[in-house]
Amino acid sequence: MVEELEPETVAEKLRADPKAVLLLDVREPYERDLARIEPSMHIPMAEIPDRAEELPRDREIVVYCHGGTRSAMVAGFLEARGFERVANLSGGIDAWSVTVDPKVPRYS
Repeated sequence: MVEELEPETVAEKLRADPKAVLLLDVREPYERDLARIEPSMHIPMAEIPDRAEELPRDREIVVYCHGGTRSAMVAGFLEARGFERVANLSGGIDAWSVTVDPKVPRYS
């Protein structure tokens, strides 16, 4: 079962050690143009099977999308392929905008 992390928890981890956590944005490019959490790596969900080898295995990976559904599926996919430190950003970038950084634009 994929771990769900609240936005505040992820923000604390990033403040404590920005290099320890990789934020993985699995949204579509047009969504990333609207809003993003930086720093983050962008690999759209459909490309993950072919590009998973680009992801580090020595860092915690927190996957995010708009609301948390797609990212939960990607996190589960990565776990099934042997990634041991994977979590889902609960509520996605929308929750991040509301609870952590209101400068990140919200969209629907």
